[in-house]
Amino acid sequence: MKKFFQSNLKFLIAYLVVMSIAGVEISEGVPSAPLSSQGNTGTDVGTNENPYIVPRTNDDVTIDAFLKEEAWQNALVIDLPYETDPGENIPAPVRTDALLLYDESHLYIGFKAYDPDPKLIRARYTDRDQIWNDDYVLIFLDTFNDERRAFALRSNPFGIQADDIRLPNSEAISWDAIYESQGRITDWGYIVELAIPFHQLRFQRNKENQIWGINIMRFYPRSVLHELSAVPIDRNNDSILSQFIKIRSFQDVNPGRNVDVVPSVISAQTDHRPDFPEGDMSKLSRDFEAGVSVRWGFTPNLTLSGTLNPDFSQVEADAYQLDINQPFALWYPEKRPFFQESSDYFTTLKSAVYTRVMRDPLWGAKLTGKEDKNTIGAYIVEDEITNLIFPGNQGSSSSSLDMNNTSAVLRYKRDLGRSYTLGLMATDREGKDYYNRLIGLDGDIRITNSDRLRFQALGSSTAYPENIAGEFDQDRGNFKDYFVALEYDHSARNWGWWLDYDDVGPQFRADLGFVPMVDYRNVEGGVNYTWYGKPDSWWSYFYLSSELNYYEDHDHNPLMKNASLNISYGGIMQSHAHVQGNTVEESYGGKIFNLTNFSSCLGLRPTGNIWFHTHFVWGDRIDYTNTRLGNRFRFDPEIDLNLGRHLKLGLYHLYERMTVDSKHLYTANISQLSVVYHLNVRTLFRSIVQYVDYAYNVQNYTTDIDPEYRYLFTQFLFSYKINPFTVFFLGYSDNHLGNQSYDLTQQDRTFFVKLGYAWTR
Repeated sequence: MKKFFQSNLKFLIAYLVVMSIAGVEISEGVPSAPLSSQGNTGTDVGTNENPYIVPRTNDDVTIDAFLKEEAWQNALVIDLPYETDPGENIPAPVRTDALLLYDESHLYIGFKAYDPDPKLIRARYTDRDQIWNDDYVLIFLDTFNDERRAFALRSNPFGIQADDIRLPNSEAISWDAIYESQGRITDWGYIVELAIPFHQLRFQRNKENQIWGINIMRFYPRSVLHELSAVPIDRNNDSILSQFIKIRSFQDVNPGRNVDVVPSVISAQTDHRPDFPEGDMSKLSRDFEAGVSVRWGFTPNLTLSGTLNPDFSQVEADAYQLDINQPFALWYPEKRPFFQESSDYFTTLKSAVYTRVMRDPLWGAKLTGKEDKNTIGAYIVEDEITNLIFPGNQGSSSSSLDMNNTSAVLRYKRDLGRSYTLGLMATDREGKDYYNRLIGLDGDIRITNSDRLRFQALGSSTAYPENIAGEFDQDRGNFKDYFVALEYDHSARNWGWWLDYDDVGPQFRADLGFVPMVDYRNVEGGVNYTWYGKPDSWWSYFYLSSELNYYEDHDHNPLMKNASLNISYGGIMQSHAHVQGNTVEESYGGKIFNLTNFSSCLGLRPTGNIWFHTHFVWGDRIDYTNTRLGNRFRFDPEIDLNLGRHLKLGLYHLYERMTVDSKHLYTANISQLSVVYHLNVRTLFRSIVQYVDYAYNVQNYTTDIDPEYRYLFTQFLFSYKINPFTVFFLGYSDNHLGNQSYDLTQQDRTFFVKLGYAWTR
């Protein structure tokens, strides 16, 4: 194993050397005549050599979606002349003007989005980061002009915000910024106005003018979703950021003290039934806690964040996932603000950092920033709960220990030119008689506009408490192992192909990451081709792909061989569909299973008020509990319905039935209903109901199992939110359980209130 690890490192080093050598309501609005514009029609304008100049103003600008201040008359105006999807750099079907200017503390952007029929504008009152089905406008800001990350800020016609951080391949990373926005529908379209404080952004702060990369877009959903852009997008270039136009200005901008302080108070009372399912409810706990989070830009490019007694609770419950016949641990998205901030700094090819394992932190501190070509990220957290995943190549198990641990992560990246990035990663988790330490090297190499190589090499060292090692069949004492991964992607306009390789040792552990499978080598490759439709065609694209996978363990025993064929479609009424077929040879529990299965999905949005999606899976599947061949049918319909601009209903259902030897094994039903009513941009009432019903045929199981499991979760919430951190929540939630012996019975209930305030300077 050591020789294999060393040979992989030699290959990586040699490859790097070779690559280095290779060099809303209708109202009267402002008149439709455009403001004065510098335009963006010249091919030599908007480059690093000849960037657009963003004017500075000393006048006050009021964010009210009217654009009446005199300062706007001198703004840089950039139009959006291109439709980049589904049309390929064809003339935009509607006109959009974006106006830019700044003062010492803010960047201002005004949008004039013209529409031939404003009654068709899709806009509703919704929560932050939930505007994806509306008309909306967007600005990307590559503030370091390094084409490696960009801040994305959006608004729908009511001024409701959505933001994230965008990577070169269009991957989105969660981010919450505090900025002002207002929107207003007019008789000719709509206006959106944004004011972005400089202290919310990261950039090279100096006294000279700076060059930033930007792109400005408008999403115009009608029969199809038209994506409009200030720049043409080359589909043979898989880096969106490298195609941005350039702006220059921001001399002597004032980021302020660059301090954000967010104090919060949380009060909650939980009652439970101690003699469940019998007896009455009694008080389990009553808590009142105060906490604070602080973010301080203590140098021009480094930010220190800290939190004491943080509120890491989630206001919105995770979507319930089917956990029957699932051999490996399930993944859940991160929603907590402390971990979401600058999370892209810690992103690597494989999930070496998965912050959901940190369940109940007492305190945390984080340092992030970029200085020239160097990026650094680090944090340390003390957690009262130690969650563990014990991986294997046939499945994983888990445990949660009532034991404090201290978790630390260190990340460093170095940009080499405009195309290469090398990084180092180290993590450390320490508890009583326990530790897990990881160190690694990774890289991202853009060989051409269409070709990209990524790699990662990790080594781990682990020791578990004696009782845990015995209970979960883990090695005693200290044990070490490695993870090596390579991924090569060619992504062009029509043709694409990829080749991946993973090698994970049996004793590799990433307890601060998400690696539920170890002891395998995997080679994966595939090819795809895309056809694009003509403007006004009933279809926008057809996509055909094929993929091959091979897995084996470190004793060279085959684990799985898989071949798949997929065809996808997108077209009118924002419809999409795909069909996929798989042939699989899988080894499990000492047996070889030959499987054939299929999946398909269909989704469409015939109007702005209704969205429908359904997913089918059918065919062979292993019964992992009893190590037998079975047959599965799964059906997942989902519908969203907007009743006017204020009320939204969402219904999701999952049905899965599995048979073995033509006999029923289990049936699973999972339903979720959500009802959200928005009084205005800031205020909402929401209710969520989740219901789970599992029915098992005990006579068809070789192990003991209860014939029925039922679960009901309800949550009711009142929310008033000024920005992501200045909030007031008042809510109630409870849990009910039932089985073959007793009906659904309330197990517990919680009343909670939270108040948070963001103080920024």
